[in-house]
Formats: sequence, structure tokens, C-alpha cells
Amino acid sequence: MRNDLTIYDSVADHWWSDDIRWVRTLKNLVPGRLSWMDRQIDWARKDVLDLGCAGGFMAEALDARGARVTGIDPAAQAIEAARAHAAQEDRTIRYDVGQGEALPYGDAAFDAVVCVDVLEHVQDLTRVLAETARVLRPGGLFLFDTINRNLLARLATITMAEDILRLLPRGTHDPAMFITPQELRAGLHQVGLTPGPFVGLGPRGITRRGDLTFGRVPLMTILYMGSARKAGETA
Repeated sequence: MRNDLTIYDSVADHWWSDDIRWVRTLKNLVPGRLSWMDRQIDWARKDVLDLGCAGGFMAEALDARGARVTGIDPAAQAIEAARAHAAQEDRTIRYDVGQGEALPYGDAAFDAVVCVDVLEHVQDLTRVLAETARVLRPGGLFLFDTINRNLLARLATITMAEDILRLLPRGTHDPAMFITPQELRAGLHQVGLTPGPFVGLGPRGITRRGDLTFGRVPLMTILYMGSARKAGETA
């Protein structure tokens, strides 16, 4: 089975424990993503949607930066883990169970939407992008990352990361659902979002536990991050 999204609920009880290597890998991706995203936006007092938040790693990092954060994910048990940890840390984060194709929020509800490790999993990419554009305020920013579609990306993320190194569970990804930067730029234009810079994301180091750390890299061959903005003036 490919694109197996049940993995997020299956480890919900251990999401914040650091016991599971692939979950630690997801956690280790957050600083690398934010080292670039922080340059694109001042998070303080912004209403931010973490689209596909899973157990809350990115949501809590955004809350720590002063954003007013809402997280949404279809994995109900992962959402419960996120709620429990936020309460434990005395963080005011709203968490909802839901799909990116039908966001349960009004038009122009957010200053920014963050969507990491998600776009390559959704069933209807165009619909998710359209919903993102709908809930963004004029001038709002969409920040994301995803996986490029090519042979090297398939070898790195599936053959190496899933099958050999077990950095991710087998079946996490379906390579047919990977997205080229050209396709994503076209999709953003289609829903009225203007693409900004795209940059590569990849391993930059290793921890004492043997886990990878991540950050910006020169090439977008495998993972890449990007931004897009909704037309109009910010409030």
C-alpha cells in the first residue's frame, strides 16, 4: 500500500516521546524549514493555519514565535496527541480534524497557511490549493514544502528512506503523487496565488543519535520549499 496515511494515527501515543526514529526525523525537519520560512514572514500576532499538522511539531514552533495558530489534519488520534501536548505546554493552539479539500473556515480567515509534508499526499491537489487561497486574507502568504517527481527523488525517498534506511515507514509515499516545481507553480497560478521563491530542502548534518538534521540546500531535485502570495494589501 502506498500513500499510507494511517501511520500518523498509529504512532499518536508516541508522537512527542522521541522513541520512534521516523517521527524524530519529522521533528528534526521543523528547524530547517523555519530557518528559511522565518525570512519570509514575521509570525508575531499573525493568524496562521498549519494545514496537515499531524501531532503538532510545526504548530507549536509557530506558537512559540507568537503566531495565533490553528492546526488541521485528518488523523484524529494525531490531533488528540497534539491537543494533549499543547495543553501540557500551556499553549493556546486550536486543533481541528478535517481535510485540506474542504477547510471548515471562512473566507480570508488567515494571514498565512503553512503546509509541510502534505501536498504529495492529498487526493485533489488543485482543490487543496483553491481552499488555501480561499482562506488566505488579501496579501496573505502560503508556505509549503513537498517532494519533486523524478527518478532521483524516488530513489532517495522510497528506496533509501523507506526501504533501506527506514527513516520513514514503508508505504508512506506514492511516487506518482510527487509534484514537480513547474506543476506546483502552474497550480498556484490557477487558483490565484502568485508563486514566490522556491528553494531546496535537504540533509545538512547528523545528530549524536544518528538522526539527520535539515536545512536549505542548493538543489530542488528531491525536496523543495516555496512560497506564494494572494493578491491584495495586507491589513
